[in-house]
Amino acid sequence: MHIKFLSLVLFGLLLGGCASSNQAQRSQAQMSNLLLAEPAPMSVRSQMAIARYNQILAKAPLEDQERAELLHQRGMLYDSVGLAGLAQYDFDHAIRLKPDMAEAYNSLGVHYTQQMNFIQAYEAFDATLDINPEYEFAFLNRGIALYYGGRPDLAVNDFGEFYRKDESDPYRALWAFIAQSEIDQPQALIALSENRENLSSDNWATHLVDLYLGRIDEQALLNGLIQGVTSQQELTDRLCEAYFYLGKYNSALGNRGVASNYFKLALSTNVFEYVEHRYARLELDMLRDKAVADSEAP
Repeated sequence: MHIKFLSLVLFGLLLGGCASSNQAQRSQAQMSNLLLAEPAPMSVRSQMAIARYNQILAKAPLEDQERAELLHQRGMLYDSVGLAGLAQYDFDHAIRLKPDMAEAYNSLGVHYTQQMNFIQAYEAFDATLDINPEYEFAFLNRGIALYYGGRPDLAVNDFGEFYRKDESDPYRALWAFIAQSEIDQPQALIALSENRENLSSDNWATHLVDLYLGRIDEQALLNGLIQGVTSQQELTDRLCEAYFYLGKYNSALGNRGVASNYFKLALSTNVFEYVEHRYARLELDMLRDKAVADSEAP
């Protein structure tokens, strides 16, 4: 009887291992058929705008408030072309000139989150909402900072607030799910299924929600990526988003190698201003840290 029971247990473990292996193999096979993004070119218009801001800031007599506004606008342009250090310098300078500038605190908080300086990020987003309680994206950004800072219980509150401001947005539903799944995976799936009812199937990003709900597989998602696309830039933007959420999806399944490749693909799009591009590198760093921790475990 004991031998029979042990055999059944070993058989079950073998089946579980095979299922996990098959899932990873399917993901690897799907990656080999990926539609690759053409990296977004450096915007000439943005570069020319930066040059004009440089001239104005260097030569024009400006009040502190005017200079702060221009610095923030130039910082946003720096961000859009991937010059993160220069952008952060401008945001910090803008706040010194205009301490009640909510948008500059928000932008600075995003940079702190990317650098994993979470305490400073929380303070920046708190300042944003103290100055302007209706600053919508501060809830998203503070939620992301709390999530990556290991505080999903607090992140769900901000993501919930952000979601309620537009319940037709698939990305808001996804971030709410991502944080809640760290606390209670079954309940997170129930909530996502309920939120799915508010989403339009005509929005391609709704298919990302369907993937997380298990209603479609990765291949179906990838096959539908180009539907309705009218330009190369639109496709690149869409691929940046898809790669990131596919990375999160595979990371949650334990497919770290596949997840890592997806995050690298998201970075390769050069869509610097997208949330998905901003945090793909942070996700890669976290995957590497987990791999090191696993290798050092007894």
